[in-house]
Amino acid sequence: MSAQLPETWQNFLTGAGVSPEIWQKPLTASVERRKTHTVYPPADKVFTAFALTPPESVRVVLLGQDPYHDENQAEGLAFSVSENVPLPPSLKNIFTEYSRDLDRNYPDSGTLRAWASGGVLLLNTILTVDAHQPGSHKNFGWEKFTDAVISALNRQKNAIVFILWGNFAIKKSRLITSDKHTVISGAHPSPLSAYRGFFGSAPFSNAEKALGSWSWPEL
Repeated sequence: MSAQLPETWQNFLTGAGVSPEIWQKPLTASVERRKTHTVYPPADKVFTAFALTPPESVRVVLLGQDPYHDENQAEGLAFSVSENVPLPPSLKNIFTEYSRDLDRNYPDSGTLRAWASGGVLLLNTILTVDAHQPGSHKNFGWEKFTDAVISALNRQKNAIVFILWGNFAIKKSRLITSDKHTVISGAHPSPLSAYRGFFGSAPFSNAEKALGSWSWPEL
């Protein structure tokens, strides 16, 4: 099955003045890449985040960098892995903070589809990657597409929480109007940086406080 941006998002973005070329160009580049390389996620999962979280449902945007690059991990959702796949280190740390912050059980599975269906847009800034080569699709144009998504959400909607972990994500705060939305930024959950303030930062409960009537979906 080939990848296609869901119609709800196509309409939302074109209505915000975004040209279809913005998502078609990097998608075409990734399709061509698959002819000679192993690319993750599978073609039919490239736009999973958009399929599970239509624009009218977005309450939180959780920003990652690019997909997991090992076999069977990437499922088109930032930080999420497919069912029955061992948890990557960053996701383990996310679950540790999630459980502590909201006083919930540590999740049994690494798939974050419940979050996506509950209004959390799990957005990687780059949507495809070569196997075992992080950052390998950084010049395909995905960054322009995801910048356009963030900018359109910023302009067209009110009261979204943007969670930006790590310097790469924090740079996207320039696209967000802070008096309309809430920005929660801090250390990345990677073991290399989580000790610098990720643990104990309470991003999940702070998102709930900012939104008032919304609760973080159970996993």
